[in-house]
Amino acid sequence: MLQDEATIQSLRRDIALQVSKIARRSGDTQVLVARRLGIPQPTLSKINNGRVHDLSIELLLRVAIRAGLVLTLQTGRDAEEAGAFISGLVRGSVPATGSKLAKEARKSLQAPENHLTPIERLEAFLQHNQLLAALHQAGRAAEQKRVLQPPHTA
Repeated sequence: MLQDEATIQSLRRDIALQVSKIARRSGDTQVLVARRLGIPQPTLSKINNGRVHDLSIELLLRVAIRAGLVLTLQTGRDAEEAGAFISGLVRGSVPATGSKLAKEARKSLQAPENHLTPIERLEAFLQHNQLLAALHQAGRAAEQKRVLQPPHTA
């Protein structure tokens, strides 16, 4: 049971770190950011200062979603393997669910992980994140191409 708590605490800290980074990057006051995220300012202060032991993962995930973060959560047999990794920002992006890259990323998650060593799981996770990064890059390139195209005239 102690292992579960250590893993959950690690996930809490990592989610809070990602939310804190995006909140600080905005340059707005905590009051404005908290209002946008739909949480009280003291809760945002706790998140920014890493005092999240009493916040639920569900609340932190809701805040991350409201902040437009795309996160990958990792658990493992050991608490040290747990973490929340940012994959990108949602803001105005259109998911490419039918693309080859998206299919490869989903397929990499479906590998039979229960037979993998911690090193193999980490390598699979890194490969999955590389596929996600390529997917996001392809989406950004497609969006940039769309924006740069001259408007069609009727």
